[in-house]
Amino acid sequence: MLTLLSLSLLAAPPTLQIPFERYHLSNGLTVILYPDRRLPTVAVELWYRVGSKEEPKGRTGFAHLFEHLMFMGTANVPNGKFDAIMEAEGGSNNATTDLDRTNYFESGPSQLLETFLWLEADRLASLPDAMTRAKVDLQREVVKNERRQSIENRPYGKLELIIPDKMYPPGHPYHHPVIGSHADLTAASVDDVKRFFATWYVPSNASLVIAGDFEPKAARALVEKYFGWMTRAPRPQAVWAAPLPPLAKNLEVTETDRVELPQVTLVWRSARAYAPLDAECELLATVLGEGKSSRLYRALVLESQLASDVSVEQQGETLDGTLQITATAQPGHTGPELVAAIDAELKALTTDRPITAAETERARTALQTHLLKALQSSLRVADLLSEMEARFGDPGQLERSGLARFDALDPSDLQEAVRSVLQQPRLTVTLNPEPKKTKEPARGR
Repeated sequence: MLTLLSLSLLAAPPTLQIPFERYHLSNGLTVILYPDRRLPTVAVELWYRVGSKEEPKGRTGFAHLFEHLMFMGTANVPNGKFDAIMEAEGGSNNATTDLDRTNYFESGPSQLLETFLWLEADRLASLPDAMTRAKVDLQREVVKNERRQSIENRPYGKLELIIPDKMYPPGHPYHHPVIGSHADLTAASVDDVKRFFATWYVPSNASLVIAGDFEPKAARALVEKYFGWMTRAPRPQAVWAAPLPPLAKNLEVTETDRVELPQVTLVWRSARAYAPLDAECELLATVLGEGKSSRLYRALVLESQLASDVSVEQQGETLDGTLQITATAQPGHTGPELVAAIDAELKALTTDRPITAAETERARTALQTHLLKALQSSLRVADLLSEMEARFGDPGQLERSGLARFDALDPSDLQEAVRSVLQQPRLTVTLNPEPKKTKEPARGR
């Protein structure tokens, strides 16, 4: 029997239950239903197992370009109508692309469920038939401009180009950035789009999640109506590469950027998502950089006042992972000063100030609280269930791999992450302000 999401916070450790249904259509589409009647809203997410790592050679940025093209309209829903139809009744939609997947999602009043399903099914079934050179050219330029705005002309944006290039060798699926290159975007053709669609945008390569206020029996009927008639196509083979060992040696990159203050980023190879050491690295990152009581914030921002901000993040992906520390200098301080201060704090982890039980518990509480808060949103639940389905083939892993993976960890586990990750070679990227241009003295006649 299905019940609402249940959270037990009175006993430690906290637990959760996500009462979902999961089944498959005859064409291979995975369907996940999570009814939650607390609010009269519903969310729909369609998750395709295709990201930038699946892009063919010479077509970097293609998965992201294709995400844009999915909003360019079909014969039944011309360009611009997709947003207009749902927004007229209070709905909203968006999409994202990353290294491993592309997802499309909608949310709004409960009565929009059928509209959401119809719109998603329509473009899955008929988008290539309405694709034209003009549409590809338009979105090609939109994505190029996005690269200029979000990376090339954004302060410290070039970091997104440097890290994948240096951390992963040529030929590795993560070697290029998700946004792609101008040259490869220019080379994309309508035929490329149609081939990409025919390969990856098939029901067997997707999962559909409905979360929120709906009746499961009625939702099943709607899913069958709009998606069930589609033919089955083979599920494509996802791109795979074994996790890489730590870097063979320290790497350093120093460049200038149109910024006011120096910034340093230290990057280590760590653990892929949900693999051994991933949870340990998440806790370690929280101890080091989450909140004003964290070690690096306290040392660099509050005490020495070398930095204006500092952040630490474990980024576990399907094939590999990185742990990154980023700090931006206060006026009058330099990148080398930041690196030296960070190294001093990292050294203290294995000498006079190892991680304590209190720090570990604070980090665990912070991460678990963040997840519990996220589960109050139907759209966020849909996203997490989609992720668990994609990574494990089992949405129920959210219950086991969400909160529970942090429960048994203690300071010794975090110290192992320090040894296995932070004591290995790393990439250090320093972005300095461009030299100030001096005005030439006025010349007399």
